[in-house]
Amino acid sequence: MKIVVQRVSKASVSVSSEMFSSIECGLILLVGISETDGTKDIEYLVNKITNMRLFPNDKGNFEISVKDANYEILVVSQFTLYGDTRKGRRPSFTEAAKPEKANDIFNQLITDFEKTGVATKTGKFQSHMVVEIVNDGPVTIIIDSKDKISKP
Repeated sequence: MKIVVQRVSKASVSVSSEMFSSIECGLILLVGISETDGTKDIEYLVNKITNMRLFPNDKGNFEISVKDANYEILVVSQFTLYGDTRKGRRPSFTEAAKPEKANDIFNQLITDFEKTGVATKTGKFQSHMVVEIVNDGPVTIIIDSKDKISKP
């Protein structure tokens, strides 16, 4: 699973010109799900993201997590993160999970974020969305669950 994490002062998702969800201070997560993703990927990413120190303390150092700050997250499905542009002019999305599998994993990801106590909102899966992001910093981190370092 690939997730683009952005620290935001506000973010929102609209579907069919209607506001679907929004957050103030927190994180927006643009989530790409691959055919090989599963429970272990979800567990790793939920733990990593909820505890990652991306917010500044009074000295300006990244010392506070979204969980510590009691901020929100907005999770948006984005299969295009698995776009392969190595060949031709049109991206191939063969590595992206099929919609049925991706929806199951996306829903489990949301459930697991909610279990952490972090207020969690979402976009609308498999819909055309207009996403507005006010990136704070800017701070943008890309996390791929396949890159996790295993402990010896």
